[in-house]
Formats: sequence, structure tokens, C-alpha cells
Amino acid sequence: MPTLHDLPADERPRERLIKYGVEVLSLQELLALIFGRGTRGEPVMNISQKLLSKFGSLENLSEASVEDLKTVKGLGLAKACQIKACFEMGRRLQSGHSLGKRNLKTTKNISPENIYQQIRSKIVNYNKEHLLVTSLDNRNKIIGIDTVSVGTLNSNLIHPRETFEAAIKRHAAQIIICHNHPSGELTPSEDDLKITKDLVAAGNILGIKVIDHLIITKDSFYSLAKDKLI
Repeated sequence: MPTLHDLPADERPRERLIKYGVEVLSLQELLALIFGRGTRGEPVMNISQKLLSKFGSLENLSEASVEDLKTVKGLGLAKACQIKACFEMGRRLQSGHSLGKRNLKTTKNISPENIYQQIRSKIVNYNKEHLLVTSLDNRNKIIGIDTVSVGTLNSNLIHPRETFEAAIKRHAAQIIICHNHPSGELTPSEDDLKITKDLVAAGNILGIKVIDHLIITKDSFYSLAKDKLI
């Protein structure tokens, strides 16, 4: 099974990292260093290059699912999980997670601005729409932030069952729906309004109040509750 030790000593990513620093390594070398070894007939550097060629950018790679990653020859379940774990650690570092648990702030006065600051770093760099549910207890403490859907949001595809599943498990008293607009457009679409209306109605039945729906871009946010659309 080909490993990085099969490379000349001065070309091995680990040795280059030690000698010159991690900053000098290419993405291909970083991936190869994470994987450590390839598979039979597929050297680790080849797997890394194929992975980068398939997804085209680090951003696309970060959004790829485990199943998407496994379509690359030589990249099985273990390596796909390694990649997902690396990106998740990066996201947690960026969003201020403490070791072992999420750093979710408690505040008595939940506002759109509070929520925006909590989750902005989680989704603003995605090039697909992500729908997140922020669960709160009856004291307005955030008890969880869960991703419900990835892809273009459509009122025919977003079902209350999936949206409220995490909130029910967390025993939430109320939730705030959040999703990003990669285009930078803050105005809610017809589907955004339809989704909100359906989820508010479902929440009333379940006893979990939907108190806001935030549309988030890199630079700002839009609150449907502020404009009395909820």
C-alpha cells in the first residue's frame, strides 16, 4: 500500500512541514499528510490530487458529503470521515467553540443581532443555501443550533417534521429559523415566506413557537419578525 514514505525524503509533506512550516504545503500535500497512505494501486498524492480536481476548490470540498467524497477512487469511508472531521474542527475554531462543547451564549434578551453573531460564521461562506434551527429554552437560552437542509430552499422540500425534529429532542420551547442567501440578496423570496408560514403553523400545533426567521448574508441579515412577517 503506497505511503508518503515512498516519496523522496525532501518531497515528503511531513518533512517539508517540519523544515519550512505548514504554510508552505500545498493543498495536495496537506490532504496527503492527513490521509497518511493511499490504497493498493493508488498512491496517496494521486488520491489527494483527484479529490482537488473533482471538487475544484477548498470551499466545495468543505461542503461535500461523505457519499460525494467516496466517489473519488481510492478514497473510502475512513478518509472521507477524516476530511469531514478536519473541516468541522476549522468551523468550530472560527465560531468560537470551547473544547468538547459548543460555546453558545446565554442572554435574557434574544435579538436578531444576537443570533446573527452566533451563527454568521457557520454559514456565510457556503455557496449553497443552508437552513438552520436555533433552539431556545423557556428562559431564552440557546440550547442548540442544528442544520436541517442543504441546497436551494423550496417550500415543497422543507418539511416541518425535519425542521422540528432537533428542537423536540432538545426540549426547545421556541426556535429561530435561519438560512443564508449566497447571492447576497436580503429580500425574502416567495418560498421563504411560504416556508415561514408553514413552520409557524406547525410550531403552534407542537407548542414550539417560531419567534423569527433570519436571512443571512456575508454583510448583514434580515429579520422577518422585525418586519412583522411572523
